[in-house]
Amino acid sequence: MEYKDYYKILNVDRKASKDDIKKAYRKLALKFHPDRNPGDKKAEDNFKEINEAYQVLSDPEKRSRYDQLGESYTSWQQRGGAPGGFNWEDWYAQRYPSGGNVRVEVGDFGDIFGNAGGSDFSEFFRRIFGGMAGFGMDYGNRPSQRQSSRQVPPSAFEHEVPISLMEAYQGTTRRIEFDGQQKEVIIPRGAKTGTKVRVAEAIATAPNQPKSDLYLVIQVQDDPRFSRKGDDLYTDVKIDLFTAVLGGEISVPILKGNIVLKIPAGTQPGRSFRLSGKGMPNLKNPQNFGDMYVRVSVEIPRELTHKQKELFQELANLKKK
Repeated sequence: MEYKDYYKILNVDRKASKDDIKKAYRKLALKFHPDRNPGDKKAEDNFKEINEAYQVLSDPEKRSRYDQLGESYTSWQQRGGAPGGFNWEDWYAQRYPSGGNVRVEVGDFGDIFGNAGGSDFSEFFRRIFGGMAGFGMDYGNRPSQRQSSRQVPPSAFEHEVPISLMEAYQGTTRRIEFDGQQKEVIIPRGAKTGTKVRVAEAIATAPNQPKSDLYLVIQVQDDPRFSRKGDDLYTDVKIDLFTAVLGGEISVPILKGNIVLKIPAGTQPGRSFRLSGKGMPNLKNPQNFGDMYVRVSVEIPRELTHKQKELFQELANLKKK
């Protein structure tokens, strides 16, 4: 069985913080996501490895076990261990002696994410983490009655799902597949980065064990037009000098089209205007909306005609009087 270097897969240091691991995962997941690489088998395999690495390194208990294994494996290599000769069962039995002759039985995870990406787990993952919460374990051929009937509390699985700001505004769905069945999961209006959508008992990890829940962790992608704070949206627009001085109307983009904004005469650069109810729907009460804040900047003309220069000079002379 091949040893998997999860730190190398995510391109992070072994002392990386949880936030560093999360940032690295997001960057790589977006790069190799199947939706961005249709028909690319290599990208799909990379995406699965990235997901597997994140499942381990983002979970303190799994990461601790993996780090223990890494130390043992490195020490074994330094002693001249031949490739493929590491005894995984002996390592496990030494660390967790109650298991005895361990044989892990893990059900087929399948392509639980459908078109949104797969997360098949490797033999390495199943062998090392099969005995942890949420995974079934068979302790040899003659398990005790207590061991064979024990119900291990299932651990939940998480998978980050990128959506656009417009999808967060309107609400959307993602199709997942588990136990040979497809299901459309509703992502509610107003979802934010970090919003978790629970799919109850979605993953069968082992026979005779409770199914684990799957949580889709929403990641709202940046929109070049808007920034978001809570349910409020912020955008910048440019107006010309004449509109700033004399007043007028401009067209401002909102998530559903455009809206006309009246600019009063004498508007100063950096002034913000509030458009009530033109922000994001509230996650808990989608009938309520945040506001849109429009900040204006004034464009100074770089080139003037001879007549325009004369008029500006005339205005300057009037100011001196």
